[in-house]
Amino acid sequence: MNLYHASGIEVAVALAIVKTLVLVVGGIITYFSFKAYRRTRQRALGYLAAGFGIVTLGFVLAGLVYEILNVSLEAGVLIESLLVLIGFGIIAYSLYAQ
Repeated sequence: MNLYHASGIEVAVALAIVKTLVLVVGGIITYFSFKAYRRTRQRALGYLAAGFGIVTLGFVLAGLVYEILNVSLEAGVLIESLLVLIGFGIIAYSLYAQ
């Protein structure tokens, strides 16, 4: 598939596949982070799990609000970016907190 000449449908399908894989892999990382938190009860691991969950949610939510709620693409990307920023901030804090 040549990305310069791909049809809108091909790009939409590829995007749906990638977003689904992000949801699966991000969900797995979040699950194992939360499982480690439950086992150790270390607050930093709880923050780490929350951060990964928010980042994953941000990546997936942008496409959902665009497709389902008919929000503009720019607003969807803004929502995604804000959630990823918040999630990364929480992850950074989890690595800093003892």
